[in-house]
Amino acid sequence: MENENKNNQLQIELKEEVAQGTYANLAIITHSTSEFIVDFVRIMPGLPKAGVQSRIVMTPEHAKRLMYALQDNVAKYEHNFGPIRMPEEQGNGSKTFVPPLSDFKGEA
Repeated sequence: MENENKNNQLQIELKEEVAQGTYANLAIITHSTSEFIVDFVRIMPGLPKAGVQSRIVMTPEHAKRLMYALQDNVAKYEHNFGPIRMPEEQGNGSKTFVPPLSDFKGEA
C-alpha cells in the first residue's frame, strides 16, 4: 500500500530555465465567469512602458485556492519576520489596493 501511494504522487519537473524565476513588481488580475487571468508585469523606473513577464490563466476554484495559499504564506512570513509594511501610495501616484482580511473569509 505504501508503494502504491509513492507511485500515485505527482512528480513536478522544474526545468533550469524556469527555476531561476521571473521578476515582477505588479500583478494585474482580470476575470470572466469561467477564468481568472493574472498578468505579472515588470515596471522599470523611468520607462513609460511595462512588459507582461508572464500570464497565468486559471479556473475560479484554483484562483481561490491560490488566494488562500498566499494568505497563509503571508501570515507565516509575518509571524517569522514581522509585518510587511505597505506604502500608502506608489511612486506613480496610484493607490495600493489593500482589501480588509475579512474579504478573504468565505467558503472554498
